[in-house]
Amino acid sequence: MPAGRVHDRITLWGLPLCGGVTFVVSGQSAAATLMVCSGYLVGGLLLGPDLDIYSRPYKRWGWFRWIWLPYQKSVRHRSFWSHGFLVGTSLRVLYLGLWLLGISGLGLILWAATIAGAQWWPLFQANLQTLIQGCVLFLQRYREESLLLFLGLEIGAMSHSCSDGIISAWKRSRRRSGRTRPQSSRSKQTRSKR
Repeated sequence: MPAGRVHDRITLWGLPLCGGVTFVVSGQSAAATLMVCSGYLVGGLLLGPDLDIYSRPYKRWGWFRWIWLPYQKSVRHRSFWSHGFLVGTSLRVLYLGLWLLGISGLGLILWAATIAGAQWWPLFQANLQTLIQGCVLFLQRYREESLLLFLGLEIGAMSHSCSDGIISAWKRSRRRSGRTRPQSSRSKQTRSKR
């Protein structure tokens, strides 16, 4: 499978193609092209399938990479759940969304406890309900933009998964046909001494 820098190059080299195709298909909409290309870059460089291992996308999260540790423990590398079409991206977006909701909820608890003291629970419930309704209304109002962004995330992730699949298939076919890398002279000498 390709190294992390190869995946990054594929993502960056594919950006003009992604932008050009989106621009033509969307009827020359700059906004749609921007949404898809933004999602493509984020999906390829930051929210890609290799978040299930210690990888370049994982390291790019910096101080916040710890949030991906439970994901890494739960999802096997290159499984359907991490590299699968639509499933992998959906799972990562949902996982990140739950973290954001949890952190927002914790912030609401601290705020409600500071404002209301012992009676913080009703204030927290009301504000959490408002937060969730706000998220739902946002997704309803910006449904097209959200879908375009998700499409870009998926295309970025699939450029990664497809390159993994193509390189792995190529390597398997080379092994089957006996066209593997030539062995170094040292390894040949070691075998002949056995």
